[in-house]
Amino acid sequence: MESPRIRRLARERALQYLFGLDITKDEWTDGLEDFWANTPAKPGVRNYAEKLIEGVARNQTDLDTQISKSLRDWTPERIGGIERAIIRVALFEMIHCSDVPAGVAINEAIEVAKRYGGDEAPRFVNGILDEMRKQLIEAAL
Repeated sequence: MESPRIRRLARERALQYLFGLDITKDEWTDGLEDFWANTPAKPGVRNYAEKLIEGVARNQTDLDTQISKSLRDWTPERIGGIERAIIRVALFEMIHCSDVPAGVAINEAIEVAKRYGGDEAPRFVNGILDEMRKQLIEAAL
């Protein structure tokens, strides 16, 4: 298993790539090699980032449906691109990565939001992901 530092860097790289995809609307595989050529990373970072990128891209419709269920007085389109990508990555980890506890996924998302999002991003990301965590727990009961 990768170290927490490697996973944090991988989450940041995944965020960067997924944010770009949100803008370009390209197929997720189209620019991946160019991305790595321009933002080199150690193999552990690249491997985990690619797992996140592929997972979010392949499950984006389902992830966005889950996100929509957690929003009050908001539409998914109103969420900033950075915050949307952060939430997608964390939600993917919460649902599909059994080795990542929900609390860790949420805390990592908050830390990434502090670095890349606006002033309100950490609180917003925390609120949405905490609501999703509660919904996932309820669905599992």
